[in-house]
Amino acid sequence: MTTLQIDPVVRTLVVDAPPDVCFRTFVDGFDSWWPREHHIGQDRTITDVRIEPREGGRCYDVDTTGTECHWGTVLTYEPPTRLVFAWHIQPDFTTVDRDPARQSEVEVTFSALDDGRTEVRLVHGHLERHGDGGEQLRGSVGNDDGGWGFLLQRFADRVEGREPRALRTP
Repeated sequence: MTTLQIDPVVRTLVVDAPPDVCFRTFVDGFDSWWPREHHIGQDRTITDVRIEPREGGRCYDVDTTGTECHWGTVLTYEPPTRLVFAWHIQPDFTTVDRDPARQSEVEVTFSALDDGRTEVRLVHGHLERHGDGGEQLRGSVGNDDGGWGFLLQRFADRVEGREPRALRTP
């Protein structure tokens, strides 16, 4: 049996801040830049989005009823240079699956540049683990209108002291 390989989504940007500030904002300040509209399930109003800062930590959101949705798990936590988390969200964006065989991975690295800025590189790989929906998921997370391109711009906005750009709705 041949396993289909799906190219990872790769996004890189330069942020006007040192790696430790970028890393802290990405992890500890996740709720300050991740859009509340990006969540699993319908009819939920999100009040908080968090990444627990440790290997094995949860990536999750909390809604107004106190219900938590555990949509990712921290696999590697190496401040201030690297974070890897499992992406439990399935291609339909309505379900999560914590079986490692059905999860992709998001790796974010923070590399210091000579001028005090940081290159942030995000790779969302192993998309084939999502089965037949892997290409669909790649298209969703790989776009610049609501996927990682947009999300990293919101992150950069927050790090550089700007209000994160709004999610455009059709």
